[in-house]
Amino acid sequence: QVQLVESGGGLAQPGGSLRLSCALSGYDNDYYVIAWFRQAPGAERMPVGCTSYGDNNEEYADSVKGRFTITRDDNIKTAYLQMNNLKFEDTAIYYCATDTSDYVCPAREYNVWGQGTQVTVSS
Repeated sequence: QVQLVESGGGLAQPGGSLRLSCALSGYDNDYYVIAWFRQAPGAERMPVGCTSYGDNNEEYADSVKGRFTITRDDNIKTAYLQMNNLKFEDTAIYYCATDTSDYVCPAREYNVWGQGTQVTVSS
């Protein structure tokens, strides 16, 4: 069974940093894609960015470009979301997701999701 397990998150001050992790398991292919999404209270879930081991592509939402960076450890199929210079509007539940049928970033559809982790930016 393919699973994504997230860790990290928590509370940070404006201008601070946090790092999230997303570990992919039960997936046999060498190539994979992991995307990050976030959902603020009362808002729709929105893409943050994605990374692919396979097409070596990365993409970021305009709202996080220059502040957030996605990296991977392909040996353990884990992606990381490094969030710097955090702003109040980054407060949300963050989810990672993958597409088990392909490894393109961004995927047309993500069919496996992590459990979500809360990120709160507050002074």
